[in-house]
Amino acid sequence: MTRRPRLARLADRPRLARLADRLRLARLADRLRRRGESDRGSISLFVVTAVIAIFAVIALVADGADKLSALNHAQSTAQEAARIGADSVSAGAAISGDGITVDRNAAQRAATAYLQQAGVAGSVSFGSDGSIIVDTSTTFTPMFWPTGGGTVTGHASAKLVVQGG
Repeated sequence: MTRRPRLARLADRPRLARLADRLRLARLADRLRRRGESDRGSISLFVVTAVIAIFAVIALVADGADKLSALNHAQSTAQEAARIGADSVSAGAAISGDGITVDRNAAQRAATAYLQQAGVAGSVSFGSDGSIIVDTSTTFTPMFWPTGGGTVTGHASAKLVVQGG
């Protein structure tokens, strides 16, 4: 038995049957359209959530970088203040031939002056081996996360080393 083409089969059906087919197709199309309407706006919710998450990550990265920068500033300021303090040589002892030593009062004044000039709070002390020790601290205030601030510290020591020659 040979199959007749679809158009020929439709022509054989009564007009009412063809109208019923069209109505079924129209109802199916309506159902599909309505199903799509229930999803309407879901992509907007996803985009809003993704944008908020991206901004949160950017804020964390920016505040983390600022905190590392503040920590680096405190540490480098402590190192430079210790170096400046260790450069304060006791001129009287050096000239008289008693050796080259650090003038503790001058070293403390020089290191403290450098800390004040840099705008960093800190303390200057001396170790038992004659080294100068500088501890600094500064506050960090984040731009985006108001609860993430605090104090960052730096620590450094320097010792005057004299080489004969």
